[in-house]
Amino acid sequence: MSSVREESREESKNESREESLTAWALAARSGDLDAVDLFVRALHRDVRRYVTFLGADPQSADDLTQETFLRALGSLHRFEGRSSARTWLLSIARRAVIDSIRNNTSRPRLSETDDWQSAAERSQPRGLPGFEDGIALAELLDTLPDDRREAFVLTQLVGLPYAEAAGVSDCPVGTVRSRVARARTSLIGWLDDAERCAPGPAAA
Repeated sequence: MSSVREESREESKNESREESLTAWALAARSGDLDAVDLFVRALHRDVRRYVTFLGADPQSADDLTQETFLRALGSLHRFEGRSSARTWLLSIARRAVIDSIRNNTSRPRLSETDDWQSAAERSQPRGLPGFEDGIALAELLDTLPDDRREAFVLTQLVGLPYAEAAGVSDCPVGTVRSRVARARTSLIGWLDDAERCAPGPAAA
């Protein structure tokens, strides 16, 4: 019974946060500079995490995050609050990532001074159950197909409900659930393989 109450309390907390985010976006649309600041601060981490895990060039995560907010603030006059502000913003972030990938593939790339894995590891949340013992979540996620990686990042790392993740990805909720389930299966399988391959303690 206590777990049900905790779930209900958590859902209520999440709903309240989403309502605040949407209210700030609507106020920002009307020119409230304080609301703009609150909106950006509240969602900056989510956007950066999302573009880092989806972007082809993670070194540009800060630029992509800034580009997302610039696009969003320039489009606020079209935001009517029909979806949550976070869903709307992450949809813009997704388009920014796609545009960046297209732009990068159309020109020669400079040699990178840092790799994707280390950049993603710096931004990933710490202490996720099941990803200890030196297994890099970013490295594992990089092996997933793009659609499964996106679904997993949106729901498990950014924390979007499945319905909102479906809105960001422009696909049915059932498809998101399926992609997350397949991503989990793959990740668990790779973790099990890694544990089996890990060297045991040296003999005394």
